[in-house]
Amino acid sequence: MKKRTGLYPRVRTRSGSSAIVSQAGGVVLTQTIRKTGLDTALSAALHPWRKPRAVHDPGKVLLDVALSVALGGACLADVGMLRAEPGVFGPVASDPTVSRLVERLAAAGPKALTAIRSARAAARQRVWSLAAEHSPVSPDGQVTLDIDAALVTAHSEKEDATPTWKRGFGHHPLLAFIDHGPEGTGEPAAAVLRPGRAGANTATDHITVTKLALTQLPKQHRRGRRTLIRTDSAGGTHTFLDWLTRRGRWLSYSVGMTITDQIHTAVTRIPQRAWTPAYNADGQIREGARLAEITDMLDLTGWPTGMRLIVRAERPHPGAQLRFTDADGNRLTCFATNTTGGQLAGLELRHRRRARCEDRIRTARDTGLRNLPFHSTAQNQIWLEIIQLALDLLAWMPMLALQGDARRWEIKKLRLRLFSTAARLVRSGRQRALRFADHWPWTDTLLAAHARLELFPNTG
Repeated sequence: MKKRTGLYPRVRTRSGSSAIVSQAGGVVLTQTIRKTGLDTALSAALHPWRKPRAVHDPGKVLLDVALSVALGGACLADVGMLRAEPGVFGPVASDPTVSRLVERLAAAGPKALTAIRSARAAARQRVWSLAAEHSPVSPDGQVTLDIDAALVTAHSEKEDATPTWKRGFGHHPLLAFIDHGPEGTGEPAAAVLRPGRAGANTATDHITVTKLALTQLPKQHRRGRRTLIRTDSAGGTHTFLDWLTRRGRWLSYSVGMTITDQIHTAVTRIPQRAWTPAYNADGQIREGARLAEITDMLDLTGWPTGMRLIVRAERPHPGAQLRFTDADGNRLTCFATNTTGGQLAGLELRHRRRARCEDRIRTARDTGLRNLPFHSTAQNQIWLEIIQLALDLLAWMPMLALQGDARRWEIKKLRLRLFSTAARLVRSGRQRALRFADHWPWTDTLLAAHARLELFPNTG
């Protein structure tokens, strides 16, 4: 007679080993910080907020919080996971010290925000230089910024938390991301916290976010047609497009446009021969979808010179409801661009790839954006900067260290396969080494990533 043990082996648990390091895979993030110079840049930028005889560097404190968020933390107290492993993450400040720093930075307002953002911009320029052909700059020299808003639910009374247009309650931040194209993911460029009642198509907010996002780019990409701004129809306003195309700025744009009565009427007058097929995401012709340019069919007085309007008509999938703006059973969408030349299908496919911004927002929610932990708006804006630091690390590390499909792993997969890996910390003389288990399926990926980071020169 066999004794039943259940579906899983019976294992006894006990404490006592101090050499095992939890979250040891996070060493690739600390190595990324070191090689990109983010630690020295942030330390110098936040030096004015370091008190005399202070033990902890404000830059290190803020990076520790960002690291904990990158590893899955959701509040300041989660920095405790790093404090438990000083052999890998160094000395970590106490919870009260972390809270006091956030309060001081929030009280400093724009000055502190500018300091943090300048440190991120300096590190970003170095990252793109190290990444070379793997940087977000396309082969033809173009950089793409995607702008979109997100709703963050507030489960308690917080400053500027108001009813939202989706009948919820919370905040309505506006975000900008740098698109990495099909080879990678993306990195945050700007985030502005707004009340829940803030409008989706507020031009002044779009201009503010775009200004902040452009300062995160290397100087040669802060103006000119090689920088593309993509938005949904919320960005299709006179004021915003006029600002993008102002003399001396000359930015490219691809923005969604609301289907007005004039556009709807123009679509019904498009001759059959003027329609061209649309493409799928893989560049193949999409059955039932077609495109046409209606620039010459409308009075565009008051809009920027050189603006083109392109409409897409497609049979909706079975079960989809048509809208009032649809025509002849076709779902209509429209976008505007100032790009000259090129096939309509290529321009429209480029615009639809703005949907990758939705993925960036989704991953941001998994990296601290799901809930704003403070009551004060100023402190929650600092939290947004911490989230962006975490997302920067989660974008830069794969760009510099991972190859193949691993570079496109989303954050949850990175945490499960790499960051959560435990290891044994071995000390030999003055050196420390982490020994990872050979049987872990992704140990080779983790070790190869760390080895690639080691090849990059140190800053300074």
